[in-house]
This record gives sequence, C-alpha cells and structure tokens, in this order.
Amino acid sequence: MSFDIMIVGIGGQGTILTSNILGKACVIEGIPVRGAETHGMAQRGGSVESQIRIDQEFGPLIPPGTADLLISFDLMETVRAAHWLKPDGHIYSGREYVVPTSVFMQDLPAPTEQMLLEMLGDRPVNIIDSKKIAEEAGNVLTQNIVMLGAASPAIPLKKESLQEAIRNTVPSKTIDLNLRAFEMGINTENDVKYSDE
Repeated sequence: MSFDIMIVGIGGQGTILTSNILGKACVIEGIPVRGAETHGMAQRGGSVESQIRIDQEFGPLIPPGTADLLISFDLMETVRAAHWLKPDGHIYSGREYVVPTSVFMQDLPAPTEQMLLEMLGDRPVNIIDSKKIAEEAGNVLTQNIVMLGAASPAIPLKKESLQEAIRNTVPSKTIDLNLRAFEMGINTENDVKYSDE
C-alpha cells in the first residue's frame, strides 16, 4: 500500500533536499520509491513542489486529492497545495509565509495567518514554528529539517533511516546541526489550528 507525500515551499527553502532525504531513507529500508519535482522560477522565490510516492509501483505523479501527507515550508504554499490531499490527509506547515510582490504592487491587504487558515476550510493543520526551532538548533536554514522531523511520526519510515539519510545527504560539516534540527522537530509540540478557532 503506497504512501504519497507532497512537499511544497518556495525557492531556497530546501524542498528538493527534503525529498532527496525521504528517497534515500526509502532506499535504506529497501522500499520502492518514486518522485517528481516542479521548480520553475524557484530562484526568484517561485513555488517548488516535490512529490514522493513510497512503495508505489505506478508513476511518480500524485493524482490531486489523493496525497496522504502535505509538508509545507510556507503557510501560503499550504493553501495553494491543499487540493493535493485526500480528505483525511495530514498537513504539517511552517508558520512563516512570504507575501507575493504583486500584493504590494496593487496595494492589496497582506493576508493574515487566520485568513490563510480559513482558506483551508475545516482541515486541521499542524502549525510548526520552524523558524524559531531552527534558530534554536543553530541555523535558520535548517527549517526544512525541522519540518521533516515534526512530520516524521506520520511517515511510514523508521526514524533511524531518516537520520541515516540526513547524514548521507547534507554537507558533512552540517550533519550534527541537521540531526539536532531533526530531533528538535520531532520533539516540538505541534500547534494544531482549525479555521473555526
């Protein structure tokens, strides 16, 4: 039985690195894995999507409305990608979000966190203060690893496999930092939000 994960963010947040870690963890466990990514204008702050299909014998693309898990590094990207999830799918989202430049150019009001949550309807969202946790771990650039740690209990892979995949994927001088960020993500208390709060 396959398990499908959508990972979304904007350029520079580590979306593809995170999908590579998940792929390597699958290889470590001997589980078939397929993946695809979209990262057109990522270097200009554009959206980045990675699709990971664990134990999937068919194609690498997740059909809309069928993903088991959405890991998002940006709350606005969470809203944009929510249609990929099945009705009982889980969402783990970072609290931070980047307001598009077009909002400022048109003098539109920037959305608030509550406005974005309302756009998700009645879906529960695990909100992770990944920026704060990454800073506490030692580097704000580890937010993606914090998010991976926070979402890891919902992923059908062993913690040890994910840790080994991190060791094999990140630059050697940042291994300890990333493993610390991963552990802090696991141990964080998720702030579960609902749109009707």
